[in-house]
Amino acid sequence: MTQDKPNQPNEKKSSKTNDTNSQRKADEREKREHDPSPTEKSLTSSEREDVADHGRLSAITVYSVILREGQEELERPAISLWWSGLAAGIGISASVLTQAVMRVNMGTDHPYLWAFESLGYTLGFILVILSRLQLFTENTITAVLPLLANTTRRHLFCTARLWAVVLAANFFGTFITAAIAVHGGILTDDILIAIFDISRHLAELTPSETLLRGIPAGFFIAAIVWMLPSAKGSEVLVIILFTWLIAAGEFTHVIVGSNEIFSLVLNQEMNFFTALGYHIGPMLIGNIIGGTGLFAMLAYAQIRQEM
Repeated sequence: MTQDKPNQPNEKKSSKTNDTNSQRKADEREKREHDPSPTEKSLTSSEREDVADHGRLSAITVYSVILREGQEELERPAISLWWSGLAAGIGISASVLTQAVMRVNMGTDHPYLWAFESLGYTLGFILVILSRLQLFTENTITAVLPLLANTTRRHLFCTARLWAVVLAANFFGTFITAAIAVHGGILTDDILIAIFDISRHLAELTPSETLLRGIPAGFFIAAIVWMLPSAKGSEVLVIILFTWLIAAGEFTHVIVGSNEIFSLVLNQEMNFFTALGYHIGPMLIGNIIGGTGLFAMLAYAQIRQEM
């Protein structure tokens, strides 16, 4: 205890200095915001208001919106995260189902099948993101920004808890939907065969290919999260564009991909340990690298000196 006391005044002084610097930077931005440019001086007051109203959100504003969302998610009870993550796992499986339905109805010989199948892939993401459900790949940025802003043991624990609960819940949800699809008898034979064909295409990738293709997917999902605060009224379009790109580019998303791999496991084409180690594990690592290692770090780096 006696060894910690001399450090306490220094910690308080450092915290006070940081607060002062943050306030100074905020005051500078406030001044720039209210000081009209030479062009704006020739505008009327109502025209200046129009200019302000049509300005884009600044990077630090977007960061603050996502940071607040992340802090709220980190404080949620584990049981709330579990049920939300379970619903997300079930909902995201609509992506594979829609792809299969399109393949059956359009035929495998259709020249633009890939484009329409990729469009079907977006459906599960629209459902999950707009329903505000807990999808693991969204949390590669949302839950990480509070940790980067204030790296403490408590934040580290809360982030690890959120990741573990949401990931497990997502997997359980995709496993349930795969089990219903394979053994529930609710799908036609043609649709079930199409699901298996789509799943086998993913299973053909080597672990290194799966990991590398997971990096862009993780990056794009984190980018969607970053763009949504600025995309009021166009949220669906943003989600469609970037998740379509994931499917069309044959990039790998760990939660959607787990539904495909679990379908093969339940069809006895693959054992559970091969599924986890050879397919799902590499997808997970790739998504984390793309979402946290690249996008979250870069997003934080661009505004760090402005705080």
